[in-house]
Amino acid sequence: MQQQRKLSNTQWKFVRFGAWISGAVSFIAILVLTLLRELTWTWWVQETFIGIPISFLMILGCSFIGAMSGYILGNLFKKRIELFSQSILDLERGNFTKLIPDLGDDEFGEMAKQLNAMASRIEAQIASLQKLSNERAEWSDGMKQKAVNEERQRLARELHDAVSQQLFAISMMSSALQQTIADDSPAQKQIEAVERMAGTAQSEMRALLLHLRPAHLEGKGLVEGLEELLMELHSKQEVDIEWHMGSPSHIPKGVEDHLFRVSQEALSNILRHSQASKILFKVTTVQKQLRIEIADNGIGFNVEQQRTSSYGLKTMQERIIEVGGVLEIHSLPNKGTTIHIKVPLLAQKGE
Repeated sequence: MQQQRKLSNTQWKFVRFGAWISGAVSFIAILVLTLLRELTWTWWVQETFIGIPISFLMILGCSFIGAMSGYILGNLFKKRIELFSQSILDLERGNFTKLIPDLGDDEFGEMAKQLNAMASRIEAQIASLQKLSNERAEWSDGMKQKAVNEERQRLARELHDAVSQQLFAISMMSSALQQTIADDSPAQKQIEAVERMAGTAQSEMRALLLHLRPAHLEGKGLVEGLEELLMELHSKQEVDIEWHMGSPSHIPKGVEDHLFRVSQEALSNILRHSQASKILFKVTTVQKQLRIEIADNGIGFNVEQQRTSSYGLKTMQERIIEVGGVLEIHSLPNKGTTIHIKVPLLAQKGE
């Protein structure tokens, strides 16, 4: 809106300038005619047309023509600047498919060509960055990764079979004890507190078990891995989880691993901190751009404060930047949180 107001002010500057120049030229023309034809100023005032002095009509008419010319030129200038502004905004958002159309051979046309060339260079650099990320994922030490994953799975099994079951038992015993103790008994509140703490510990344990899942997709595609993760959470968590998966294709392996890990981190944060009862997870593809939306109806948080102090959010941001994408977080107290992830899907060289 502010940009539109600035462009409108520029257009009206053209109008004022055209009117002022045309009025000045008409006045000079009157002065020259007066000197060459030896006319008097009285003649310019006395000679009228439909009751209006000719000198005034000349100045007014020329000013009007100048103002209209300035309006037309200013409008053309404004539209060209809007094209540049929108193109720069698209570049900032990671959309490299919208190029500025051919504007001719003037300075604007040359600027458009240079901006389009810059967009192509950025697109090529992001493609190269994604290719490097993909190669790094493919060249990772398979045996070492397998050993790490096996250890993570072993820890997850032990935590689930031992600690999680004990926490569940504590919660059940606390609930049973409440029914055997009078409501006005001092022990009633303490048992309720124990049950709440056991429930909180169970939620923390579920989030920890989510972190201990394999950090990579292990041969599965992104959509398949995410659906498996969400179905598991849906069956084990007391949270309503709804998901909609598109059909993205040609996603580099390195990009898939990064997006899967960021999604894990986001879901873990929701389970641990948001107190949400509902989670929405969407994956779509729009104009060669993969988009992931993760929303919850939890308690929300201060985005700017957490951005500087939360290690998890920093890691998510770094992973998305590493594949040339954009991560946006919108949250308000008691209004929930929405995470938008946008990653351009660029053709890899050699494909």
